[in-house]
Amino acid sequence: MEFGLCELIHCLLALAVFVLLLLVVIAHVTAGMVEQRCDEKEKYFLTTAGLKEPFPSLSEPPSLELSVVVPSYNEESRLPVMMEEAMEYLEKRRKKNPSFTYEVIIVDDGSKDKTTEVGLGYTKKYGEDKVRVLTLVKNRGKGGAVRMGTLRTRGRLILMADADGATKFADIAKVEAGLQNLSPKPENMAISCGSRAHLEKESVAQRSVFRTFLMYGFHFLVWFFCVKGIKDTQCGFKLFTREAALRTFSSLHVERWAFDVELLYIAQCFKIPIAEVAVNWTEIEGSKLVPFWSWLQMGKDLIFIRLRYITGAWRLEYPRKSQ
Repeated sequence: MEFGLCELIHCLLALAVFVLLLLVVIAHVTAGMVEQRCDEKEKYFLTTAGLKEPFPSLSEPPSLELSVVVPSYNEESRLPVMMEEAMEYLEKRRKKNPSFTYEVIIVDDGSKDKTTEVGLGYTKKYGEDKVRVLTLVKNRGKGGAVRMGTLRTRGRLILMADADGATKFADIAKVEAGLQNLSPKPENMAISCGSRAHLEKESVAQRSVFRTFLMYGFHFLVWFFCVKGIKDTQCGFKLFTREAALRTFSSLHVERWAFDVELLYIAQCFKIPIAEVAVNWTEIEGSKLVPFWSWLQMGKDLIFIRLRYITGAWRLEYPRKSQ
């Protein structure tokens, strides 16, 4: 009996080692770098006169106070609500403080609807210095859209904000305060993350047991493999100093839903200070997240993120800033 139990344990251990080695091999072999190059059409934005102007680069010195990057995929119906709220806030702030300058970059992530046309309507209304549209030739995923937009920003601070407007735009004041309270900021690098962790008890009460299980399972994988000390990595409301954005986005590989986790993993590897700040959040209809398959994809990405960095398939980049 004891011999049989020992034999079973040895078999299970051997199987576990085999599975781990198989995962390492698969993670390493499939770790091709994200396509850093962009299509020629993605290098330009349209002015109010319909002319093409080249986007600047994140590696250049900032020329504005704030850049807002809005990843958008088939968002022609939800984008106007978010943009009206955001532009009202930004314009009021500029009137109170004329030295406050900003831009909003709407990134159309290969949409099949009129997202680009809706975005260009705001360019015509406010001017290309305040609203620019980056239309990607093909769908890259939310992470890819955020990355492509961030690389074309001019702001000293860079805010990532979802097109659905689930987080009240005025809560930017909260994440700004969180950023300011971080000290010290080595090389002026810091990140402030909006968080829905304070709403977790309420959301659990409204979710099915299965979805609650998936949520807690995902949180455990995030903590175990990648990011420590951040309760909500997935809230789409994050504020970066320009230096932190350059350092983290230069190393980013994941282009789908788990990109936030890799971004914060990179930040912690570089010892960039991170604040987590409670923000208002409302679930908006029309989410692109398919509960079971999206969680499965994110779970796989989390395991592969860690394995690829451990095996050296992915490496942290140290970008050089333009002089």
